[in-house]
Amino acid sequence: MVDAPLDPITVLSALVRIDSVNPDLVPGAAGERAIVDYCAEWLRTHLAPLVPSGQLELEEVGARDRPSLIARVRGQGAAPGVMLNAHLDTVGVESYVGDPFSGIVREGRLFGRGAFDTKSGAAAALVASARALAHGPLDGDWVLTLVADEEFGSTGTRAALEHLAACDLLPARGVVLEPSALELTVAHRGFAWFDVELRGLAAHGSMPGQGVDAILAARALLRELDELDALLGRGAQHPLLGGGAARVSTISGGTDAATVADRCVLTVERRMLPSESVAEAEADLRVRVERALATVPGSTGEVRRLVGREAFEVDGKSRVVTTLARHLASAASVATRYRGEPFWTDARLVQEAGVECVVVGADGGGAHADEEWADVRSVEALTLALEGAIRELCS
Repeated sequence: MVDAPLDPITVLSALVRIDSVNPDLVPGAAGERAIVDYCAEWLRTHLAPLVPSGQLELEEVGARDRPSLIARVRGQGAAPGVMLNAHLDTVGVESYVGDPFSGIVREGRLFGRGAFDTKSGAAAALVASARALAHGPLDGDWVLTLVADEEFGSTGTRAALEHLAACDLLPARGVVLEPSALELTVAHRGFAWFDVELRGLAAHGSMPGQGVDAILAARALLRELDELDALLGRGAQHPLLGGGAARVSTISGGTDAATVADRCVLTVERRMLPSESVAEAEADLRVRVERALATVPGSTGEVRRLVGREAFEVDGKSRVVTTLARHLASAASVATRYRGEPFWTDARLVQEAGVECVVVGADGGGAHADEEWADVRSVEALTLALEGAIRELCS
């Protein structure tokens, strides 16, 4: 039974009390089934009475035990409409201090796993949508996607976007809810992970000349990557993101102390600016691998892309940015600030689907940490700003 009123803090507390730890991160964890059920019932209780019978459309996409929820109300006119996107999954709670599912409020902060990242965004989106619809019909379509798996593979947002695109239901503009201290995130870096396998020839350690040492090739590649990271750091800088980066996150090679290593594997992480694509980063890495291999005659290698995610950037003068900036400034009583993030978000997927979008969220702290909290006033301000933006973008 859902009885949470149109108050974002009450809704946020209820969401935090539902365990939605991502099972891709913690095998056997709860997943999103229970929290999707709660949100669907909340929408039926609080949104359905605000629109003509049958106009609230609710649909699940994805696996039965890992669902994402799409809610939609068709607009009365031809306005472009708006989509709000927030993820419902969280990281694990193994090291959390205290009760990770308390949802308790102390000294202006609401505590619990996901309170900041990003059930605060989901709560604000739910309540803001209900308040916006309570003022009367919208001209443009309103769409809310509450998605699974953002913390691991982004399968929820992908499934929701694919479904909406297949049905020709994607609005022109979108708001992705992620923590941002009520600032507008208009850019973030992309990233890619690669496995680089370097191969040589095993030989007895007392006669290394009879072998080909893969670790020597790895040493040469490490020098190449150090050079690349330095080049990115002093090269072209983005005004909000700084430079790109390159690093080795894991390395393994060799079999024992008395054998020349016939294999060494490095995992390389690249962080890219909007001016650089995943394909360009991979091409550059392949050139550097070849140069490293050339220093060790007889060695060979292979580059395998594990994950590739492009960077995100939206024009600061776009309608969705200027609209939300104005409503944020009014709700928070301060001038809206703009920011870039070093990490990646689902906003790039939304943008790739053809939806002009921006990222915004509440203030707080402790994302992925041992104690997480959301600032209560910022959640209330975010809700107020979203309510105004929904009405304007759907008119």
